[in-house]
Parts: sequence; structure tokens; C-alpha cells
Amino acid sequence: MSRVRIASDIMVTKLATVTPDTDVFEAIANLLKQNFTAAPVLDEKGNYLAVFSERPCLSVMMAVARAAGEDKIREAHLPSAKDVMAKNLVTITPDDDVFDAIALLLQRRISGAPVLDSNGRFLGSFSEMTSMKVLLDAAYQQMPTGRVRSFINPDRERIISEDLGLLEIAQKFLDTRYRRLPVLRGETLVGQISRRDVLRTAQTVYATKPNRLDAWREWLTGTSTVRATERTHVSAYMDTTAPTITGDTDVLRIAHIFQQTSTRRLPVVEDGKLMGQVSRRDLLYAINDLIAYSPKRENTLLYLSSLDHAGPPIR
Repeated sequence: MSRVRIASDIMVTKLATVTPDTDVFEAIANLLKQNFTAAPVLDEKGNYLAVFSERPCLSVMMAVARAAGEDKIREAHLPSAKDVMAKNLVTITPDDDVFDAIALLLQRRISGAPVLDSNGRFLGSFSEMTSMKVLLDAAYQQMPTGRVRSFINPDRERIISEDLGLLEIAQKFLDTRYRRLPVLRGETLVGQISRRDVLRTAQTVYATKPNRLDAWREWLTGTSTVRATERTHVSAYMDTTAPTITGDTDVLRIAHIFQQTSTRRLPVVEDGKLMGQVSRRDLLYAINDLIAYSPKRENTLLYLSSLDHAGPPIR
């Protein structure tokens, strides 16, 4: 049971990184190409500086749109949720075992799934974020298992309609911490749209054009003559406040940080140097493996509760 205790046991060391001077549109393209949601930002000496993620990518889109003005945006006829949403979704039920639900997320390599009742009515979402609460409750309360219904995020603010426009969707992602928005028709789930779906829609338009900024302007406004922000480097959009951890941070402290912040990945930094990175999924894989190889699930949860909790979560 001692083989997974701290960040250095579960961190990933082969990472895609960017520099502050990387063109922001190139950085967005690389994130999408490699199917990453974020990349650490390093200076020319390899020192860790910040994180560049999907969320500020949406800020780039909104900056271009704001420079265009409402009239130009209306003329561009941008797609709506129904045009870009995913329709073939993995769903779970409120009576599913929480650890089975976590295993399903890992197996399908998805960060969350809608929860539907027996009549197909949307109840909320179960995600990597809510999985952190499962782990913490299991550790501190020695809860051997539970049902998904106790860990549903029922927030109605995340729900959108099929007709919501792409820029309104992007703004909703900027206004909330969510990575996916369920699309409902009445109380029936008809699809789901993610931050990545929005960015991929833009990617298909501008990827073939030599000047990506001009391509985005033309796509969003119908013309390439609109003058948008001149800040086209990663340095203008990177997050210098994103939390970091060290190699000896234990798994429960990591779970605390993931639950209390919107971050999905924690850079592991020692003496200013990037050593690796731990994602929510990395943590869930580690715990899921312990449960899979343990004769009794309770043994793993007792192991979690025995960890040394050294102080409050890192910020």
C-alpha cells in the first residue's frame, strides 16, 4: 500500500511546454493537436513561470470578438450549440457505485458524465472534480463506498440551450469553472459541449491559413480588417497564480487542491524547476489501481486515512 503516497510517485514527467514568447495561436493549436488542456510555461533557462490552458484560449477568442463589435459578429453567422455539441454521450445513474463511476470515467478517458434518472431526466453531473470529494470523504470518514446520487453537481447555471451562440458559450465558460456544459431540451439531455469543442470549431477554420490572428478575425467578424488585441504571445494569457506542488506533496493534499480550485493539473516544482505534473486523472488512476489490486476496498481507504496531513492545502 505504500507505493503511492506522494506526487513524485504519480507525476508525469514527459510534458509539452511553451515559452512566454510562443505565439498564442500556435500554442492553442498545439494543445488541441496533442489533446492537452494545459501546458506549463517555462523561461529560456527552463524555470517554471506559469500555466497556459484552454480557459485563456477562450479569452483570446473573446478579445477578437470585442474588437469587432456586435454588428460584425451578427453578420458572421457563427454556429450555435446544436452545431458543435457532442451527442453520443456516456451517462451514469444516481444509483451507480461512486468508485465504479470513477473507473468508467478513467476507462472512457473523459473528465465527467451527465447523471440521468430512470426516466432519462437530467439530474446533474459527476466529474473528476466531484471525484475528489469521493476520495476525501472516503479517507476522512472511512466510507467504503457510496452512490453517485450523493456526489452529483446539480448546478443549473451550467445548463444551456441548443440555440445558444458560440460566443455566448465561450463567455459562459469564462464566467464559470466548468469544462463541459450540458445541452437540454426541456429536461431532456440532447448533447454536451466542452471548452475544447469551441476551440476545435475555431481550429478547423483557421488551421489552413498562414496568419491565424487574421483568420480568427475573419471567422468571428466576417472581415480580417478588424483590429483586435496586439497581445498575441502566451505571456499575455498565461496564469501565474495557478497552484503548484512539490514532489513530496501527499495524495490527499493534492485531492484537496483539486477540489478547492478549478485547476486540472498541478505542476511539480522544485527550486524553480519543473519536475513533472500531476493531473486529476493521474490521481484517480493511482487510487483506482490501489482499489483494483486490493483484496478489500476498505484496505485502500484505510491507507488513505493513514496519510500524514501536513498543514492546509497549498495555494
